Amino acid sequence: MPAAYFDALEARDPAVRDASLLTRLPSQIAHAKAKSEGFRALLASVDPADVTSWAALARLPVTRKSDLIEAQKARRPFAGLNATPLGKLRRVFQSPGPIYDLEGAGPDWWRFARALFAAGFRPGDLIHNSFSYHFTPAGSMVEGGAAALGCPVFPAGTGASEAQAGAMADLRPAGYAGTPSFLKIILEKAQELGLDVSSCKTALVSGEALLPPLRQGLADLGCNATQCYASADLGLIAYETEAREGLILDEDVLVEIVRPGTGDPTPDGDVGEVLVTTFNADYPLIRFATGDLSAMLPGVSPCGRTNRRIKGWMGRADQTTKIKGMFVHPAQINDVLRRHPELARARLIVEKQGDADVMTLLCVGAASEEAVAASLQIVTKLRGTVKIVPDAELPADGKVIEDKR
Repeated sequence: MPAAYFDALEARDPAVRDASLLTRLPSQIAHAKAKSEGFRALLASVDPADVTSWAALARLPVTRKSDLIEAQKARRPFAGLNATPLGKLRRVFQSPGPIYDLEGAGPDWWRFARALFAAGFRPGDLIHNSFSYHFTPAGSMVEGGAAALGCPVFPAGTGASEAQAGAMADLRPAGYAGTPSFLKIILEKAQELGLDVSSCKTALVSGEALLPPLRQGLADLGCNATQCYASADLGLIAYETEAREGLILDEDVLVEIVRPGTGDPTPDGDVGEVLVTTFNADYPLIRFATGDLSAMLPGVSPCGRTNRRIKGWMGRADQTTKIKGMFVHPAQINDVLRRHPELARARLIVEKQGDADVMTLLCVGAASEEAVAASLQIVTKLRGTVKIVPDAELPADGKVIEDKR
């Protein structure tokens, strides 16, 4: 296998990859039902042996990250979704919410070695890890991946940019892991203090958007930054390579892009919510809705890796808003669409006219505006105007509710 790849899985035929993952799916669902009280209830009517295709997967219920706060309050600490008992886990973390996340005992539990390798790290490279080691699992994610790759880690954590710049100058790490904005702060602090941190040429960054100006700013300071997409619940989801054309999906997850607020897959290229199914034995999340927006990219990456790619993080899927004192959710707009199959998509525009909230539902399709308006009132308990618009006027960008107030 060429040194450009972490392992042979990255270059396998896409059909072989699909078949392999889908073949593993029934046993993972059976495991979740057998070992997790939460999934035993959620999937009570599901026969694992029937779930052997993308279409069958799309019929399973969705578990939403946005629901975990209340679900975990009702059943501590993990809402019954864990398949490994608390006493047999390695660590427990708390993310904002609070949401409690877990880490099992296996090596590279978060599957981060692949992303570190794609960023340019190689065995023996010292990694300056500025992800947090406090409460949240980001520091541990990098630590586990680095150990699997054979890289020592300096556990810097967050804050104290001057001390971090000094340590970087002393230890001469090959690279950095952390947020891109904090890396820029460290490098600029080193420049200000006259410290030589030129050894830090590689970075794996996450936790915030790596916009082109920030990427270029880091390059100007001598560091080549590569981003990855991960979550505290799922570990690595997708990672960037030297091609810089989207983020390639991890080899151990199934990813769907669905219409926000639903579990309905969108056509490739359309923006929607990221749903992830893992093969993690300790935390077997199935159709887990991240709340993040992205879209699938067509074709294969120029780097030669053959897995599917997403565009990266494109915003949040939870577009819930309050109109005249009533919450309106994306799922309700999708309920209106289901009542009118002749509609392709819709977007609710919310505006202020004087002191009044006004909502207009823009739709693509051949339905009656009056009929759709009646459905909108039934579903939301609010009156609104409906306008049928040409396809070109309503981009497929994942936005279901646009609040212009």
